[in-house]
Amino acid sequence: MEAALLEHRDGARRAPREMRAAVYRAKGEVRLEAVTVPQIGDGEILVRVDCCGVCGTDIKKIEHGLAEPPRIFGHEIAGTVAAAGPGVTRFRAGDRVALHHHIPCRTCFYCRKKLFSQCEFYRKTGTTAGYEPAGGGFAEYVRVMDWIVREGTVAIPDDVSFEEASFLEPLNTCLKALETAQLEAGEVVVIVGQGPIGLLLLQAAAAEGARVVGLDLMEPRLEMARRLGAELALDPRRDDVRGAIAGMTEGRGADLVIVATADPRAIASAQEMARRGGRVLLFAQTIPGEMVPVDASRICVEEKKLIGSYSASVELQDKAARLLFSRKVRVNELVSHRFALDRLMEGVHLAAHPSADSLKVLIRP
Repeated sequence: MEAALLEHRDGARRAPREMRAAVYRAKGEVRLEAVTVPQIGDGEILVRVDCCGVCGTDIKKIEHGLAEPPRIFGHEIAGTVAAAGPGVTRFRAGDRVALHHHIPCRTCFYCRKKLFSQCEFYRKTGTTAGYEPAGGGFAEYVRVMDWIVREGTVAIPDDVSFEEASFLEPLNTCLKALETAQLEAGEVVVIVGQGPIGLLLLQAAAAEGARVVGLDLMEPRLEMARRLGAELALDPRRDDVRGAIAGMTEGRGADLVIVATADPRAIASAQEMARRGGRVLLFAQTIPGEMVPVDASRICVEEKKLIGSYSASVELQDKAARLLFSRKVRVNELVSHRFALDRLMEGVHLAAHPSADSLKVLIRP
């Protein structure tokens, strides 16, 4: 389908009436379809998607059927403003932007507690390519609703690529996790899993002055962890992880262990690696009803905290942008595969079942 902008009779340019989108139709089923380009209203913008990252939550919703179809997923979005609705003053056609898809109300009980992701308004998705709003980045155009235009749309500097900018929201989720875990400079942090999120967490923790140990079963990912600032990068199958951590902490164990893999077996190991009074943070356990074994005595007798972190924080948007746009957190090296919309399921499968040479998967509509 021709996606070039059409022209009005007065010479102004506008989006086409139809576009391509990868539509989720059933558990494990996504189809490339022609859909209507969403209309925008007062205070809204229409963004031509340049790239959209494949997130673990997208994978789980598609592979496990966690959402009612039809939907168009994809929320790690960067692109160009194609049109601005009445009342929009911050952005105009041609501006390059990265998007968040959730913004809290800031006034409810949960917002007052700074638990923004638990706010009912936060759970309203503010970007859509049609159907029930679900992100919309796996399409050629996305409608950005007014509250996201006001508080969740970030201008991309001229020297930053769309691909780099698409990491803005996932980096924010990592910063929120570290804030939730009350990370302090000088602490020893073990990150279990050195996929794209694990490597973002690694860099964000190092930027806070932490000493970071990365764990993974794939040597290329361990090599990447070393390049990006890990003090140690170890394979638990062959390396003495506990001995290495003991050597860094006078035998105590890690101050913080972050589980950045969905493998439930990692949680028990994380509890063992944490020192008495330390913290274990779950980052990837997002399937409702999933039960995992934990050693309750480590929580009670050894006073190890077991905590979780989900989604992003509106208060960390500026910090995420500074770290990303200054390249203090490097993301170009994390992109391993790019797929067109008609190969979305291939990209989802690769992200869900990574190979030795795969890291971040991007969709380029």
